[in-house]
This record gives sequence, structure tokens and C-alpha cells, in this order.
Amino acid sequence: MAMNPQKINMKYQLHMMNLKNTVTDLRGVLAGLCLFAALSVYAGDFAVQDLQGRAQRLADYRGQWVLVNFWATWCSPCLSEIPELNSLHDAHKELAVIGVAMQSGKRDEVADFVSAHHMRYPIVMGTRAIAEQISLAAGKEDGVEVLPTSFLFGPKGELVYDQAGEITRKTIENYIKSKRTN
Repeated sequence: MAMNPQKINMKYQLHMMNLKNTVTDLRGVLAGLCLFAALSVYAGDFAVQDLQGRAQRLADYRGQWVLVNFWATWCSPCLSEIPELNSLHDAHKELAVIGVAMQSGKRDEVADFVSAHHMRYPIVMGTRAIAEQISLAAGKEDGVEVLPTSFLFGPKGELVYDQAGEITRKTIENYIKSKRTN
């Protein structure tokens, strides 16, 4: 049974048009996925929730310095930092301090610890995912390897300083002062 060459040609053209549309659609989907992936892993922001249920987003602090301090209840140098961080938090309206409690027990245990140590800055219950999110915002692929670790973000939301180990009020104030004079 022979087919009409015109019908074969029409079917071929229709098939090629469908194929072309499919390729075009796939290109659009791939471009959209690439754009979405780029937006969803945008370095320079994080969003976490503190013990009071308030959102702590780096973007909300634009125009201010933000010190994110990773600590633990069992970490001796971390405990030494608490008065320094309280002092920084209280003394500077242009500086926000956010504590991230890592490996420190359940939420109420951390809340009791925070209360007993009079920690006056927002505290977030840390998880590996939260540490990775903040590390990504800082552009730090190695993340948080020791406690305490601190990331200082500048007024534009960029990481300007980080320190593994204990940090002092004087260190942060000197750093900020040096950037203001430049």
C-alpha cells in the first residue's frame, strides 16, 4: 500500500515543527531553571528564625553591620564571648549581633541558658542547614568548622571579616573603625 508523497511530506513537516517547538520549549525551561537556581542560591542573604519566632534576615539589616556568632553552651571560649557580644549589641545601634546556638540541646534548654547568661541579642537554634545557609551568604564554602566562629557582614550585606575562635568587642570595633576611615 503506497502512501501519497504529499501526505508523507506534510507529516514530516508537522513532525519537524513539533520537534522544533519542543526544543524551543526545552531551551526556555532550561533557561528558567538556570535563572531559578541562580536566584535560589544567591549568596548575600539568609533567613532564619530566632527563639522568639522573629525572622532574622541579613537583607533586613542593610545599612548596618551584622555580626553572626556561632557558639555552643558547652564551649568555654563561647561563654567568654557572651559579655563582649552583649556589650557590642548594647553599645552600637548600627551593629546587630545574632547568635547561632550549635549542638546545644533542645530549644527550651537553649532558652534557659540564654536567660541565665543574660544574652540580649537574638539567638537562633543552629542546625547544619542553617550553618550552611549563613556560610553560603558569607561566601564561605568551608562553613563553620570550629566554635566559636564569627562572620561580620558590612552595611551592604557582604562578608567583610570572619574569625574562627574567640572574638572581642575591641576587635570588631577596631575593624569597623578602620573601614570608616578608608
